[in-house]
Amino acid sequence: MQRFLVGGAVRDRLLGRPIGDRDWVLVGATPEQLIDAGYLPVGKDFPVFLDPIHREEHALARTERKSAPGYHGFVIHAAPDVTLEQDLSRRDLTINAIAEDENGALSDPFGGVSDLNERWLRHVSPAFAEDPVRILRLARFAARFAALGFRTHPSTIELARSMVASGEVDALVAERVWQELKRALSEPMPAVAIELLREVGALKVLLPELDALFGVPQRAEYHPEIDAGVHTLMALEQAARLAPGDPEIAYATLLHDLGKALTPQHLLPKHINHELTGIAPVEAISARFKVPREYRELAVLVTREHLNVHRAEEMRPATLIKFFDRCDLWRRPERFEKLLICCEADKRGRLGLTEVPYPVGAWLRAAAARARQVRARDLLAQGTSAEALPEALRQARIKAVGAQQPG
Repeated sequence: MQRFLVGGAVRDRLLGRPIGDRDWVLVGATPEQLIDAGYLPVGKDFPVFLDPIHREEHALARTERKSAPGYHGFVIHAAPDVTLEQDLSRRDLTINAIAEDENGALSDPFGGVSDLNERWLRHVSPAFAEDPVRILRLARFAARFAALGFRTHPSTIELARSMVASGEVDALVAERVWQELKRALSEPMPAVAIELLREVGALKVLLPELDALFGVPQRAEYHPEIDAGVHTLMALEQAARLAPGDPEIAYATLLHDLGKALTPQHLLPKHINHELTGIAPVEAISARFKVPREYRELAVLVTREHLNVHRAEEMRPATLIKFFDRCDLWRRPERFEKLLICCEADKRGRLGLTEVPYPVGAWLRAAAARARQVRARDLLAQGTSAEALPEALRQARIKAVGAQQPG
């Protein structure tokens, strides 16, 4: 039996990046041998074991044969006669198909080290086309490594396009799409993932509501970049900058302007009420991919309120308190903070305006802090009756936020 470190741990070590989980592949082993040695079997789809000391994953070398469309349509063969090269050949990208033995010697049958040096994301073999999830993984790696200068190889772009054209992407299950999208939105440059999905045609299949934004004009005096899709990607870049690694903020920012794709042609480039028409497509996407409730709720909130946030300093105190009520500031101040970050990303996601200050964010944080200092128990202690409390609370909050407004 031979043991090899594989996948991300080898790749990241060669890139000089921190190493996370370590995965191992075992060549020449049987499940019975591993169980007898104290390994703990896990998983149902193929033989994976946790070693008895470090509890790291060890998988038997295996091959895969396509048997049906989609992610689950594979017949897996794991046996002692499967070679290391056969196991590596089923992997997605060359940079993930490098193995290292226990003495530190590399096995690199598909040129992964060269592609690391040349900064290419390239498929290992035509078998890449057998699994549509690999398009999503490709987008995720593109978002992770773009800052290091990685590009997707033209041959891999063409292969992914052919997969979309053949309908492979249509077979993806909602849960797996969301899993990969969430991970891509957590990467340093999530906009790169969306750009790649659009380049290969997958965005139009998976997120047609988002794909429809590209080519939609906006008023140049507010949006020098003009194109609504380009603005969305620029806003997403800013979200990743303001809240690194936060997929909830990235998701809400990504969907905040979907209503612009629904603007009647005769109204363009104006987008009247797009913040309201955009709610339905946000709900549709969230339902389609079974997005967690907190993601959906923030995305709806940002879509509905982002223009109100931008104009908050124009609100009268009573209107501001109604706005805070809609945002559920009193119970969910953390979500309100995420709303402000999304809106700042929206404001900065414009051509030539990525460094523009966003003073309304600080203004609203101060107003919210003043309003939240008003407590029901204090009013009750002062003699306010339970029946009169709601109105007294509202008036006290109006007075509190009015104290910070000029005039």
